[in-house]
Amino acid sequence: MTTNDVDTLAQQQVARDEARITGGGRRTSRSLGQVFAEFWRHPSPYIIGSTLAVSVVGRVLAGPGAWWELLIPVGLLVIMPFVEWMIHVFILHWRPRRVAGLTIDPLLSRKHRAHHADPRSIPLVFVPWQVELTLAPFLALIAWAATPTWSAMFTVMVSVLVLLSAYEWVHYLLHSDYRPKSAWFRSVWRNHRLHHYKSEHYWFTVTTAATADRLFGTYPDPATVPTSPTARNLHGLAD
Repeated sequence: MTTNDVDTLAQQQVARDEARITGGGRRTSRSLGQVFAEFWRHPSPYIIGSTLAVSVVGRVLAGPGAWWELLIPVGLLVIMPFVEWMIHVFILHWRPRRVAGLTIDPLLSRKHRAHHADPRSIPLVFVPWQVELTLAPFLALIAWAATPTWSAMFTVMVSVLVLLSAYEWVHYLLHSDYRPKSAWFRSVWRNHRLHHYKSEHYWFTVTTAATADRLFGTYPDPATVPTSPTARNLHGLAD
């Protein structure tokens, strides 16, 4: 089966599944400028952006730093698809568990179940603001413990926040009214639609074209995957 055949099959199947789940009435395409303006109507870009701005100032004040700090953003960029896959699988798709009489069900997991229940709700696309507000001190602590200098610490923070900004933008764009034009983005868009409307058990990467999915065996031929009855209701739970 050629790449074009897979694309056609995926688009047809996703269209049928999406119509069945949402009751039809697919959105009309909007321009990139229109969806960009809508992006800034949500708190996430401001929370991450302000934290990033503070981190950039800290990095500048920390001085030039060492040459090896250039490897930090490169290394983080390389591992991002795999970290993204693991967070998606083990945290976002976490099944609530009872431990010592307590239910372990993180906010990220609950919000992600709500996101699967209504993929067209844009506010549910973003990382919860409660999590983002706690990110800066947590990230600073981890970066401080893992690096030997202030400049390296702020390099880590800037790099992580830039990648998080990219994730938020791409994930938002995938759920917006914008329709992809480039071959790369069409591939990313198709995979994410399959995850939401075909089967939640596959296609976990968001910002890349199935980089980690291919490695971890979660990138099957869509024709071989039955439509999951719990794609919209993760684990068969109702929030």
